Amino acid sequence: MEAKRRTLRSFVSKLSSVSEQSQLDAVRELRLMTKQDEETRSVIADSGAIPYLVDNLFSYSHACQENASATLLNISISCKEPLMSTRGVLDAISHVLSRHNSTSAASAVQSCAATLYSLLVVDNYRPIIGSKRDIVYSLVDIIKNPKSPPRSIKDALKALFGLALHPLNRCTMIQLGAVEALFTTGLKDQKVGIVEDVTAVIAQIAGCEESVEAFREVSGIGVLVDLLDMGNKSSMKTKENAVSGLLKLVRCGGEKVAMDVRLRALGAFDGIADVKENGSSKGKSKAEALMAEVIGDGNHWNNNNRQRHSRFNSSTSEDSSFSFNLSTDSSESGV
Repeated sequence: MEAKRRTLRSFVSKLSSVSEQSQLDAVRELRLMTKQDEETRSVIADSGAIPYLVDNLFSYSHACQENASATLLNISISCKEPLMSTRGVLDAISHVLSRHNSTSAASAVQSCAATLYSLLVVDNYRPIIGSKRDIVYSLVDIIKNPKSPPRSIKDALKALFGLALHPLNRCTMIQLGAVEALFTTGLKDQKVGIVEDVTAVIAQIAGCEESVEAFREVSGIGVLVDLLDMGNKSSMKTKENAVSGLLKLVRCGGEKVAMDVRLRALGAFDGIADVKENGSSKGKSKAEALMAEVIGDGNHWNNNNRQRHSRFNSSTSEDSSFSFNLSTDSSESGV
């Protein structure tokens, strides 16, 4: 291990070289080592390499950006605190993300978004990252931009999901156009994985008072109900997310929103039933809770509807989302 430490220190020392090629060679080696050997991540973090890697995110060289951002992502898997405590790290990540459609390398954008996703595993980091409006705006803009690569969109969605786990971040996301981007652009992609990720973020954002008006402006309730239509062949994860989003809207919006959902949900009962009967444990409980919220004590429904949907009984469940398992999706071997 001591020999490995000496080798690492040698590469780290080259990060401060005046030669750009020497810096690039060192970053490439560090990326490879953090990918192949988990133990090297903490050694590199402790050796003072992170500030130099952060500086490379501002480089005009795509090769430097790509390798530095990938190395930081690998480090974030095992050493979140040293990375998060590095001065200027979020500003550097914002720099890359904000130039996703111009000077930033696509893979650097993806690694930076994935690094945020990795850091957002830590509860205390969510309000800190969420306070950086430029980061939130850039993540939303990646989704809105039709030229964004699918991988960039997926990584941006995961970062937004992590941000939305902190309730106070949801209002910021809505203010910066996340709801419109998710409904008008994100759901246009017919890839199952993208739709599942988009609806996972939608389900999280729905859990705040500001979401009611934002969803109304994009006909969000109707879109979520349509996703539950059995004829649309939505995946089970997508339907679970739609149920979760509708449930949160009803709970945040009160009787007015509940009535809107009732008026639209007649065509979605089979989809809700499918989630209740065949979904995950959380999906089942949410579907049952949604029916309890929508049908209530039956005063708003005629006898035929009550008989048709008698299999739905009132239940309570904790309000949590389930599409993303919020841990870094990079393997221990890194990228």
